[in-house]
Amino acid sequence: MPKDLKSVLAALDAHEPVSLLGLRETQWIDAKVGPYQLADPKAVEELAKDVAAFANGGGGVIVIGIGTRLEHDEEVLDRIVGLDPAAVNVDQIRKLIRQWITPAPRGVRVGWSGADGGRVLFIEVPAQAVDTLFVVPAPVGKPGSPRTDTVAVPMRDGDGTHWLPRTEIQQLLSAGVRALGMPTAQALTELVRQAVSEAGPGGGLRVGQGLPDREREMRAAYEQLAEAGLGQPAGEAWAQGSADLQDLDHERDGEPGWVLCLVAGHPPVAVAVPVWQAIVDAGRHAPGQDPLTAIGFPRPPQGTETPWVIAADSRSVDLDGGSWGAGRLTCSGRGVWRWQPLPRFSLDQGRSAEIGTSGQTPALRLRAVVNLPWADPGALEISRPRRTLLEQQLPYSAVAGAVTMLSRRRGADLPAARWERGPFGNSARTVGYTCTIVGPDGGPALTASVMLALPTTMQSTVVACSEVMIESPEAWAAVLGPGWDTQLGLDEVQAVLLSTWETAAELLPDVVGDPAGLSWAAPPTTELRMTCEQPADNGVLPDLHTLVDLAPLGTNDRGTRSRMAVTITAAPAMGRAERQSLLREALVHMAREFGYVDAGVDLL
Repeated sequence: MPKDLKSVLAALDAHEPVSLLGLRETQWIDAKVGPYQLADPKAVEELAKDVAAFANGGGGVIVIGIGTRLEHDEEVLDRIVGLDPAAVNVDQIRKLIRQWITPAPRGVRVGWSGADGGRVLFIEVPAQAVDTLFVVPAPVGKPGSPRTDTVAVPMRDGDGTHWLPRTEIQQLLSAGVRALGMPTAQALTELVRQAVSEAGPGGGLRVGQGLPDREREMRAAYEQLAEAGLGQPAGEAWAQGSADLQDLDHERDGEPGWVLCLVAGHPPVAVAVPVWQAIVDAGRHAPGQDPLTAIGFPRPPQGTETPWVIAADSRSVDLDGGSWGAGRLTCSGRGVWRWQPLPRFSLDQGRSAEIGTSGQTPALRLRAVVNLPWADPGALEISRPRRTLLEQQLPYSAVAGAVTMLSRRRGADLPAARWERGPFGNSARTVGYTCTIVGPDGGPALTASVMLALPTTMQSTVVACSEVMIESPEAWAAVLGPGWDTQLGLDEVQAVLLSTWETAAELLPDVVGDPAGLSWAAPPTTELRMTCEQPADNGVLPDLHTLVDLAPLGTNDRGTRSRMAVTITAAPAMGRAERQSLLREALVHMAREFGYVDAGVDLL
């Protein structure tokens, strides 16, 4: 069990909030069972009070989503309640902290810890400068902006927070007067004049205020972008990851405000608040991460080297990519924003790569596995009507067409018309069907199968799989008739992988509803695999080239292999021509990584 603030923060960063259970609330940790209800002014006042108290008391952490029990008049962290990230606006929490606390405490971190069902939110308040006192508006509990003509000082005392008494505030003010002298009316007038001058037209906060080292650069960016309608600052500037940010009003009342965003290596950008909120919302479901850390910041159009603007009516925003990698946020005609990754390739294989293969040993397996990390998948269900619809569609699916194509190219008409349940099992959480071309001896010659599985304790994403297997080249040859070669050409492999990918990405996800209405919790990926799995008499797996003609790829400088695979990070749904082009690029990437250094798209 963690014993101090440093070890508590380490446990939270390791996504192990359960290790905090048994701790007592102290000077540096406070637990709350539910989130601040920010629509309630009293809850906003409580948030500001709690954070400012830790800033005045040497730092600490607020953990939200953990219930407590009373033990010997002390609150003990007792159980993980968990929070739904969709119900918590982390960006608004940060903004309110900056808006309500003067000065805004430096380095405050708001993040997620834990996994689905046991996720908690934490607000880390680092130790601040010892000569700084943090104040908030005196509580009024009424709607509206914080009053600027009142002040209160929250302090952390043991496991509780209290207001500094008026007498002690008076003593602090008196100490300042004794040290500096009572300001004259003329001195006060000069201070006000100077503050207004520094703030610029309209008074109030300065552009860049809160980030002294970047204030000049932010002011220069503001002046270059002012013609877009940038108004006065709505709060202090703050740093987040690689970006320096500040909320700005619009120069015209009633128009959406702006977020001024400076990211190293990019020209400054002013983002309209509705678009900025769409960016934050798109990354909100990233487990254990700040949304912007996951999704990244706006990336300028190619060739843009001067400050630019993303207006409220924009319909597309490129993002440089945080932990999710580069992506694009687009707005549909219905005004719904959706993030999709920009396509890229790797050899990374996930836990689902060999899902459903236990006990199977086909001679050749051509497989597409689509990983769909949808947010809140626990609410998904495979209904009976959708299962029935899938049964009706499978004989006409792309993967069924691939099976028929392989046979017709060899002079036989063996349609994949009969699909049976299994062998993966069917339930409200899984669906699986198989079509088998039977050999003369009654054994399987050629098999096609599909499967979709909702998340389990071992698998956190929705997995859709479609594959074609040559179970026995000899049995297939017997079905085809004499004289036909069962080795596949590389063009046939492409056609089969394209069909299995299309089936897994487009047809199978429909069994849970409308995929277009679901948000991502991580980038979706597709794993394409070619594997020989039936050992020879000596127990050694055969080389791929014995079952697939790999000659068009050229010479292999690393020796032959029994399996090759590639992972594509891309949106599951796309046009067939786009999918075909992406498939060819992916196969070239795979071939080169596996030693076919001369492989090129023109050879496929």
